[in-house]
Amino acid sequence: QVQFVESGGGLVQPGGSLRLSCAASGSISSIYRMGWYRRAPGKQRDWVASITIGGSTNYVDSVKGRFTISRDNAKNTVYLQMNSLKPEDTAVYYCNKAPLPSDDYWGQGTQVTVSS
Repeated sequence: QVQFVESGGGLVQPGGSLRLSCAASGSISSIYRMGWYRRAPGKQRDWVASITIGGSTNYVDSVKGRFTISRDNAKNTVYLQMNSLKPEDTAVYYCNKAPLPSDDYWGQGTQVTVSS
């Protein structure tokens, strides 16, 4: 089983930027599509962005133009560059395969708080 460790979160002001990392203890080269998900307090975990092995990306409408997902298969790492952050982006962010995440792969997530 692949273990994901998310990092890079923090407290930022609206309009700020963060770069999240998802390091996998195991190869992600066999996972065709990787994704970022987020869960706000009291809400379900929602899909945010995904990327294929070949670099094809998709985003939820609310983050288009602001977030960029990337992956380095050699380093077994997936990234999420977040710019122009808004308070509604506040959530715990997770990495997993997409579009069908595995319950066995969820990590602890990394907290992103956008507040003035």
